[in-house]
Amino acid sequence: MHKTETSSRYPLLDRRLLAAALSLLLAACGGAQQDGQADDLQGTQEAALNVPLRLMAANITSGNLQSYDPGEGIRIFKGIKPDVVMLQEFNYGDNSATAIRGFVDSTFGTSFSYYREGGAQIPNGIISRYPIIASGEWDDTQVTNRDFSWARIDVPGPKDLWVVSVHLLTSDAATRNTEATNLVNLIKANIPTGDYLAIGGDFNTSSRTESCLTTFSQVVSTASPYPADRNGNTNTNASRASPYDHVLVDSDLRAYQVATVIGSSSFSAGLVADTRVYSPISEISPALSTDSGATNMQHMAIVKDFSIPGDTTTTGITVTSPNGGESWAGGSSHAITWTASGVTNVKVEYTLNGGTSWTVLTSSTAASTGSYTWTVPSTATTTAKVRVSDAANAAVTDSSNASFTLTTSTGGGAAVVFINEIMANEPGSDVNAEFVELVNSGGTAADLSGWTLSDAAGVKHTFASGTSLAAGKAIVVFGGASGIPTGLTNAVACTSGTLALGNSGDTVTLKSSAGTTVDTTTYASSLAGTDGVSMNRSPDATSGATFVLHTSVSSLTSSPGTRASGTAF
Repeated sequence: MHKTETSSRYPLLDRRLLAAALSLLLAACGGAQQDGQADDLQGTQEAALNVPLRLMAANITSGNLQSYDPGEGIRIFKGIKPDVVMLQEFNYGDNSATAIRGFVDSTFGTSFSYYREGGAQIPNGIISRYPIIASGEWDDTQVTNRDFSWARIDVPGPKDLWVVSVHLLTSDAATRNTEATNLVNLIKANIPTGDYLAIGGDFNTSSRTESCLTTFSQVVSTASPYPADRNGNTNTNASRASPYDHVLVDSDLRAYQVATVIGSSSFSAGLVADTRVYSPISEISPALSTDSGATNMQHMAIVKDFSIPGDTTTTGITVTSPNGGESWAGGSSHAITWTASGVTNVKVEYTLNGGTSWTVLTSSTAASTGSYTWTVPSTATTTAKVRVSDAANAAVTDSSNASFTLTTSTGGGAAVVFINEIMANEPGSDVNAEFVELVNSGGTAADLSGWTLSDAAGVKHTFASGTSLAAGKAIVVFGGASGIPTGLTNAVACTSGTLALGNSGDTVTLKSSAGTTVDTTTYASSLAGTDGVSMNRSPDATSGATFVLHTSVSSLTSSPGTRASGTAF
């Protein structure tokens, strides 16, 4: 149920997270269109990241005070890097809240939570990377110096993890079975069956056939295979002769158990952490090979790894208009609308040829607005569509369910000629490659005879008599004939011999033969400061639209004589 993890991971866990990331599940729903609705699902993407979870049972105090003070156990904790520890004999320093918090901070990390039972000589406890949202102790009626410690942990995913830290009595098997019976009844009464459960700690069991383990099998799995050390030994007491310590989990969690991987080593059923036989010991640094043999070291820690399903988040985009069948007139303004979830910014595009090529209207706008105003290009087509995508993840996308129509005037509507693209900072140093592109988005051809193109310094080009710009087409004026790309036919060289457009800013003006200003734009250095990148209307081929760097509307750096996408007018 934990939604995000912000604490830093240790290097080992980074490796485990990388492995877990391979199980990222991506589902993009789409398929054949049916009843005009199937395509509305194609922009939905669900992602669930399996999360590594390392559980550890540890009665690894050493020295004469049943405490973690001497440091051998601390080094083992640091080398193993568990996510959740069920530990016994939870003593450190003077056992004040400050001392215990300092132990947790320095051994595991400042983001870890912990619970330690109070009033016990050798208390049980739980330490967790994930938030402990409830905790407490249940009475162990068979012993006076500790109880059963429990915690409910908010691990990633839809289920919580309940853990119980136990330290059963050494006296005899019958007493341990009484403890197990009491604990099983407490678990059945208090822990939801739908959550994960782990019981871990020092059971003091002399064999795996003890009656207490049969009793525990009512709520957790006690079956093989069992964790083992580097040499295959599954026993855990100091002499390595008996299986005193266990991490037992319910069937829900057991289904997600994976090999315990540390460095280049892998332990298929989990690890019995005995530093005396672990090799190479560098894999669990700073642990030393002598740590598990320290004076009065209690037992060997038990480690099991799991890969649990994390939280599933759904991100999606659905285009709501135009969604197919509309008929919009060229030059008119309409709203492109969409709905989005889990998306911050969207990219909006359109196509006039059914999807063969796309023109960017905006590379990033807030998804929450749900709308973008589009001045429709004056190009007749029956195969137009729009597409809205997550600006940060192109896989989350949706387009119009079907094509819609764009119309142009057939009654001789007036020509609309305007400056659409300007290359002020030519590639390299050949000023002949500077250009100004004009577009006619109107319904009839425009007679450009005698029209002039100027910058702030004066007239740079006068169109020859008989020059005509057809409806929906473009013409480009270059600084010199050598700058015109091979094969480009709708282009001329400027009559003054150079455009000499300013890189630090300039004003470009188009006037009719009568001297009337048809269009004018003043640009700043920000639009002319990138070598070889033009400035272009956005949306492309739209009179009155704002000029932006060409790379903001297309993957191309410029597009003289063609649409911003490189397709023909």
